[in-house]
Amino acid sequence: MKHVDLNVDLAEGCGNDQTLLQLVTSANVACGLHAGDYQKMRQAILWAKQHKVRVGAHPSFPDRKNFGRTPMTLPDEELQACLLYQLGAMKALCEAYDVPLAYVKPHGALYNQAAQDEHLAALIASTIKVFDPNLKLMGLAGSLMLDAAQKQGLGVISEVFADRHYLSDGSLVPRSRADALIESDEEAIRQVLQMVLDGTVTAVDGQRVAIQADSICLHGDGAHAIEFAEKIRLALTQQGIALSANG
Repeated sequence: MKHVDLNVDLAEGCGNDQTLLQLVTSANVACGLHAGDYQKMRQAILWAKQHKVRVGAHPSFPDRKNFGRTPMTLPDEELQACLLYQLGAMKALCEAYDVPLAYVKPHGALYNQAAQDEHLAALIASTIKVFDPNLKLMGLAGSLMLDAAQKQGLGVISEVFADRHYLSDGSLVPRSRADALIESDEEAIRQVLQMVLDGTVTAVDGQRVAIQADSICLHGDGAHAIEFAEKIRLALTQQGIALSANG
């Protein structure tokens, strides 16, 4: 039976974390530098434990003003310290409440830059390995970030996006473009089923691109995030696809 993970970003102050945790199988918990704080992290971890959802750290650039979406270039030592600070806080909270920390998914600009920047990707992977070599790295399917993690001997989770359009090189259409987002639930569902069942995605220029879909990102900050998550779950289960974080 085919299976796929559903992940969502949490502890970002959207107010619907507990409901989303009943619909997903993995939770990317913000670590306080782009959104959230220690109390939101704690609550998200406890709710994830209650609903038996896998927990990952969601670290970012230190950029609360712009929600971590502004590209940054930091000295290697500073960025490594920034990542270790966030991972350390997250792991401490997880251990306090007896919840395993399973993976790391960088957030926003950090995620997007590392997908295409070999040096940044290697720095993130090596930092995770130093911190805990048992953690997996969740990153954009086919990206340099996953390549770097595998070279470091880390496990990887290949992530795809339900509500984003793709370019023919397998990267996401930049948010600065008008066609970055998929506005129709029906189109997003068709894209998800194609990625999971066929292992391909249709780029904006019409090309079919091979893609590995281990986990599907469902953004939790949209106006109808709950309804959309419910539709995606239903469409997958109707196709006989199991929802599981255990790849």
